[in-house]
Amino acid sequence: MPIKIPDQLPAREVLAREGVAIMDEKTARRQDIRPLQIALLNLMPNKIRTETQFARLIGASPLQVELTLVRIGNHKAKNTSEEHLIAFYQTWDEVKDRKFDGFIVTGAPIELLPFEEVTYWDELTRILDWTTTNVHSSFFICWGAMAAAWHFHAVPKHTLEKKAFGVYRHRNNAPASPYLAGFSDDFAVPVSRWTEVRAADIPAGSGLELLMESDVTGPCMLAEKTGNRLYMFNHIEYDSTSLKEEYDRDVEAGVPIAVPHEYYPGDNPASRPLNRWRSHAHLLFGNWINQVYQTTPYEMEDIGKAAPADGA
Repeated sequence: MPIKIPDQLPAREVLAREGVAIMDEKTARRQDIRPLQIALLNLMPNKIRTETQFARLIGASPLQVELTLVRIGNHKAKNTSEEHLIAFYQTWDEVKDRKFDGFIVTGAPIELLPFEEVTYWDELTRILDWTTTNVHSSFFICWGAMAAAWHFHAVPKHTLEKKAFGVYRHRNNAPASPYLAGFSDDFAVPVSRWTEVRAADIPAGSGLELLMESDVTGPCMLAEKTGNRLYMFNHIEYDSTSLKEEYDRDVEAGVPIAVPHEYYPGDNPASRPLNRWRSHAHLLFGNWINQVYQTTPYEMEDIGKAAPADGA
């Protein structure tokens, strides 16, 4: 099944060129099936780029998915026009009475700030608490994952001496996990961050399971049965050129930055970068959406309610 997104969303043209199946509003209304309701809380500055990245992965699912774009209400975007936000986004206040099968929280370029100093931290913590009653499964990305791990489990983030930047090999710690079905024993994931979480800080008895990790950059993804939560500390959703654009931006600005690790052939920035993570990105999101589909209540109003005890 295709993904259902607004007809005029800029991501639509990009996805159509790539062969991603897209459903228009009229066709979606004719189908006698309940689409999965997935929301994307987009905290990234370039919202159009991020919308496209996640819609590409969600749209590869064989299930019908309706994507809702959400933004923080009291934060003014610097790199996305107000017209785009008004046309395609809803604030959390506008959707907080709804329920969702899945809810994605993106990263944000604010990782060096203490959580409590982020201007929208109070609203974000209310959103995180809201996911426990209004969302069947949450998927937190990079800084969003660090923020959620801190909020729910007091897992701290640590500042790195130098930026973890490039494409790193990761280990599959849980081949039996439904989220890692079909994953290789090791695989490549893009990393771009100045902070990290550490396995030693994961509280015993927290219910957090370390699914992916790197010997170089540490934990990559945690899973938690409570709230069906996934915490992905890296950027498996990145485009082929995302790290290149970050590198070129920093070089142009005179910011000291190393060539991204194992990204360019021969470590030569003049070469075209190779995408070695695309298949696992699609696999991860496909597994997540399938797991949501298999476990979410059919009636939306039942999302967030405790399942009846056996024999009840």
